[in-house]
Amino acid sequence: MSHSDTATSVATEQKLSTAPGEAEETAEETAAVTDPAPDERPADGDAAERQSSASARPGLLSRVTPLIRRALLPVTAAVAVAAIAAAAVLGWQLKKERDVDAAAAAGLSAARSYAMTLTSVDSGTLDRDFAAVLDGATGEFRDMYTRSSGQLRQLLLENKATGKGTVLDAAVKSATETKVEVLLFIDQTVTNSASADPRVDRSRVEMTMELVGGRWLASRVYLP
Repeated sequence: MSHSDTATSVATEQKLSTAPGEAEETAEETAAVTDPAPDERPADGDAAERQSSASARPGLLSRVTPLIRRALLPVTAAVAVAAIAAAAVLGWQLKKERDVDAAAAAGLSAARSYAMTLTSVDSGTLDRDFAAVLDGATGEFRDMYTRSSGQLRQLLLENKATGKGTVLDAAVKSATETKVEVLLFIDQTVTNSASADPRVDRSRVEMTMELVGGRWLASRVYLP
């Protein structure tokens, strides 16, 4: 046998002497190195998607946020304008109510005072009393009193009559800033030459007071 044939025979024996199990194990190790386990393999598609989403999110938010702000700006402005308008209307209503209440109080006070002037007369001071009545009157009532004052003066002088009025009660029926309607209950104590004893006349009077030149004047006096 030649030297080359001897070497070939030894190599063949070495290959055949390798155990089947060792051969399989060696193959598996080689596969493991070249082909990693499924769990350890990077999910290239998912990772790329997550990376893309993460990188895109800040940019998307930076673009959407100004849009949201611009969209909300008109709404915020409208709400602010509505709130200011509501506050202005409420303030105006409150002021109007206060003004009407103040007018009602002033008109009521003037009506009570004028009712006493109107029902308190003395035949000895008729000029002064008539002047006071006309000074507190306006419009329709002033015209009516002016027309009837001559006849009333003669009647008072002939009977030497006097009258003194007392307001028992008074209340506002209706009111605006310039006109107040008042209901009054008045007692007038009357004396004259025909009767030694005073007589009390009780009346319910409706009086309309109007604001004229800063003064509350009687424009209508009515005995229902």
